[in-house]
Amino acid sequence: MDKRYLFDREKKKKIVEKVYFKTALEFLYSNNILSKFLLFFFTKFSFLSKFYGYLNSKKTSMYKIKPFIKHFNIDEGEFEKNRKDFKSFNDFFIRKLKPDARKIDQDENTLVFPSDGRFLAFSKISDLDNFSIKNHKFNLNEFLKDEKLAEKYLDGAMLLCRLAPDDYHRFHFPVDGTPTDTKLINGYLYSVNPIALRKNIKILSENKRMLTILKTQKFSDILYIEIGATNVGTINQTFFPNTEYKKGEEKGYFSLGASSIVLLFEKNQIKFDDDLLKMSKDNIETKAKVGSSFAKKI
Repeated sequence: MDKRYLFDREKKKKIVEKVYFKTALEFLYSNNILSKFLLFFFTKFSFLSKFYGYLNSKKTSMYKIKPFIKHFNIDEGEFEKNRKDFKSFNDFFIRKLKPDARKIDQDENTLVFPSDGRFLAFSKISDLDNFSIKNHKFNLNEFLKDEKLAEKYLDGAMLLCRLAPDDYHRFHFPVDGTPTDTKLINGYLYSVNPIALRKNIKILSENKRMLTILKTQKFSDILYIEIGATNVGTINQTFFPNTEYKKGEEKGYFSLGASSIVLLFEKNQIKFDDDLLKMSKDNIETKAKVGSSFAKKI
């Protein structure tokens, strides 16, 4: 199997990513008759993801925590509570971190990553056409299900974040702002792993997602979209609409599985950091943590 590389921003070097269930993912998206049938079964019927979530919310799932931490070399020193205090694998998965575990860049002209994850930056939405294969095109109108919003952001920029199963799965506000009510767009639960996305970028427009408009003073209106994926039937919002939040404050969290976040910006509002943009042009995701800079005001 081919190795998949990430650019680790903290280590300032490329690393090989450990992909959870890599063999299963490669088989499911291999496009043969059996894989097509299984993919249809697992993604079209949300009760399977809910059942998987139910099993991992039981106390009996606690045995998975220690080997998972060891396999992915997760820093337990960041956890708000001791590993032995988690009540299930899902309780560990949605863990909170100590207040000082992530440093938030407080420069008012800077946007910070909304979560831990693997990131791709596109200065123009049309740049996504270079990310996928097999002639699948990303359609902003299909993604947002709103023609007026699509027109508003058509020539804007996009930050695509993929949270792997081993990531901290709470997401935060990238800048000071006031969020609106969240709009639910129902959909399926395809994987958002690059193995799947490079087969079909339209997965982003087919999966279950939630859209919030974040009203800001410096960066105009930012669209904040959480996308559910395989084994993630629930996107949990913990914020209160029409309330002002500071950069780095929590917006919500994903339940068990992998998932994704998309941030959309209007034209001529931001300039992505050079290292993030350079890696993205080479289709290499940047591994980074919530609170560190990804763009500045133009």
